[in-house]
Amino acid sequence: MSFKKIGLEDVLLKALQSQGYSEPTPIQKSTIRHVIDGKDILASAQTGTGKTAAFILPLLQNLLGKQSQSTNPKALIVTPTRELASQV
Repeated sequence: MSFKKIGLEDVLLKALQSQGYSEPTPIQKSTIRHVIDGKDILASAQTGTGKTAAFILPLLQNLLGKQSQSTNPKALIVTPTRELASQV
């Protein structure tokens, strides 16, 4: 399954391609579509498997579809440690 088949916007597909990503990782394949559809996900995978992109890509997808003039925050990402926050 490709990122395109998951249903990501063209702008995200171009960004992924420009960074050398062509196929989603297993954790991304199993979660991105569900997150886009508004479902909660609880998943675990080893370091370096693409977990951050598994939630960031659907977040960006949803933000692209909701243009707003509001200056209020549109998303909040919480991490349990500063180290993880710097990676995200």
